[in-house]
Amino acid sequence: MSRLRLLSAAALLAVAANASATSFIVTTDAVVGALKSSSDATSDVSSSLRDNKVVIAARDDAASFVASQGQIRGVKLESALDLIRHQAPQLNATDAQLAQAILAI
Repeated sequence: MSRLRLLSAAALLAVAANASATSFIVTTDAVVGALKSSSDATSDVSSSLRDNKVVIAARDDAASFVASQGQIRGVKLESALDLIRHQAPQLNATDAQLAQAILAI
């Protein structure tokens, strides 16, 4: 009888381990897929803004904004922020994050 219990426990353990591994793989695939689509959207937006004259003109204002921790808000930066939010409404970024992105472009 103990041999039967031992085999049953081993089978149960094998099934549980397989279910956990499958759950982990499905979860990992979902997270990676979501990150990839978010990254692709951000990449598409940044590449389209890289050549935009309004965004390029706002670099000095963005530098002042970042250096002053948001105290200095130039007109060109405001125009660029409005443009970015209009072209990419799916981005949930703060003004500081967008200003840093403008500097990175």
